[in-house]
Amino acid sequence: MTDQRRGTWYAVAAYGLWGLLPLYLLALAPAGPPEILTHRIIWSFLLLVGVLVVLRRWRGRAVWPRAVWRRPGVLGGLTLAALLIAVNWILYIYGATTARVVEVSLGYFINPLVSVLLGVVILRERLRPGQWIAVGVGAVAVGVLTVDYGRLPWLALVLAFSFGLYGLIKKLVGAPAVEGMTIETAVLLLPAAVFLGWAELAGRAAFGQVSAVNTALLVGCGVITAVPLLLFAGAANRVSLTVLGITQYLAPTLQLLIGVLVLGEPMPPARLVGFGLVWAALVIFTVDAVAHVRRSARPSDLHPPVPA
Repeated sequence: MTDQRRGTWYAVAAYGLWGLLPLYLLALAPAGPPEILTHRIIWSFLLLVGVLVVLRRWRGRAVWPRAVWRRPGVLGGLTLAALLIAVNWILYIYGATTARVVEVSLGYFINPLVSVLLGVVILRERLRPGQWIAVGVGAVAVGVLTVDYGRLPWLALVLAFSFGLYGLIKKLVGAPAVEGMTIETAVLLLPAAVFLGWAELAGRAAFGQVSAVNTALLVGCGVITAVPLLLFAGAANRVSLTVLGITQYLAPTLQLLIGVLVLGEPMPPARLVGFGLVWAALVIFTVDAVAHVRRSARPSDLHPPVPA
């Protein structure tokens, strides 16, 4: 198997696991979103530290571990990234466990368009005509879905913007994937441990109280966080950004199918029209990105951030 083909399979596996994540989160009941979040932070931190030790990457990296304390900008950026990913994770868990998986998938469908918009607003980037059309169609789609829901699809929008801002900060900081994620979970570790300790003492935690399977699944939150991340890192080193950009749609597609076909969430005609507009925008966005890469002598700057 060639290195590029292996990288493609890594990308498919990473986004496939992220797409199937709602099923795993549903299996954690009766644990609620706050408890699930704390377990995801604690166990992923421990697993990521183990990965760094095994791979002998504990030292020698610019941001890990001591050098980061001498670079306040990097530490501040990773701290802000940690807060954004915590918001993203808790809302993702909330949506997955309250029968709102379809709206969760919408957030990750429109995330690439949000990332482009953030590039214009914050980095003062100039959009190509195809990108402007894609963003415009996406805005119309949000309007149609707002009418259908009878409210602004706030869950999808906050997921998209928190994730878009997270990816933007990660790009500006430039931290390696595993090391950066380890620092981010370290920032969240103390609040997570305090909350979990309080929940255990107050008798409000499911961990160790429901069943051995439930406890094992909660511990496995570290695996479901770290393994897709490592697969994504392996893919990013082997395939083009175009391949990564196309395969990223696998995750929200699987989430949408789970919401509609497995959980029986409604998909009325107006909502289907809204999603159709989103997909049209993504087709325009992807075709424009592929054409731009082929015209350019250097890779596109568009890089999908690491999902939740």
